[in-house]
Amino acid sequence: MSTPTSPPAGRRPLSLRLPQGRLEAVRVRPAEAVPGRAPVVFLHDALGSISLWRDLPERLCSATGRDGLVYDRLGHGRSDPWPDTPGLDYFDVEYGQSLPEVLRQADIERPVLFGHSDGATIALLFAAAFPDVPAAVVAVAGHVFIEEETVAGVEEATISWRTTDLPVRLARHHGEKAESVFRFWSETWRDPAFRGLSLVGAIRPIRCPLLVLQGEKDEHATAAQVEAIASAVSGPVRTVLLPGLGHFPHRENPERVIEETAGFLEEHGA
Repeated sequence: MSTPTSPPAGRRPLSLRLPQGRLEAVRVRPAEAVPGRAPVVFLHDALGSISLWRDLPERLCSATGRDGLVYDRLGHGRSDPWPDTPGLDYFDVEYGQSLPEVLRQADIERPVLFGHSDGATIALLFAAAFPDVPAAVVAVAGHVFIEEETVAGVEEATISWRTTDLPVRLARHHGEKAESVFRFWSETWRDPAFRGLSLVGAIRPIRCPLLVLQGEKDEHATAAQVEAIASAVSGPVRTVLLPGLGHFPHRENPERVIEETAGFLEEHGA
């Protein structure tokens, strides 16, 4: 199957504000949006931002004929800093409080949630907590429990933070917040109190169509994550292990991710 081609999409800023601060956000509007199709809401990873999606939102929205919403979570990108460092319950805050408010302010009733890594986990938890809301979920490299590979990947990134130009590279996307973003992620996932995280039971209520994508060579997880997600949910699910790809398949091979997503959404009429 070839990826559908359409004229490029454009961006326009959107004003969003949580009680804790302002969120940077943009709407993505393809030149040939199909009326009635659920918009795609992009949920970035733990170190992510709008800018780190690169042009994927435009390309995916154009390929699927859908509007999109991309935003920096609080503390990330060009959004306001965290007033206080998030706690170990940050997933609960993001899916239970922040995302519902973002959707309300953006006037989105039936989103397609496209999440990567932490963003995928947030999408899964939201779809379980509000099973009638999402039209579909695309979970890329999501995690519902912590593996040794996960911790090892965080340890390796922590070494890179001290020994490479990683701080400089992250600062291009998060500015002065780069260190707080990295330290919160690296310290949380290595915290013994967090190691028992298990969300398999929490996602069982999901019944919307679900596409689970993961790179076969993901540095932070094994195929057990994909299997656990697929076996837990009650709705239609498709799983794809992407050969030769790592933790960022949408950067490493965006064409394949767009193709899989477009085909899945078309199949399920989301």
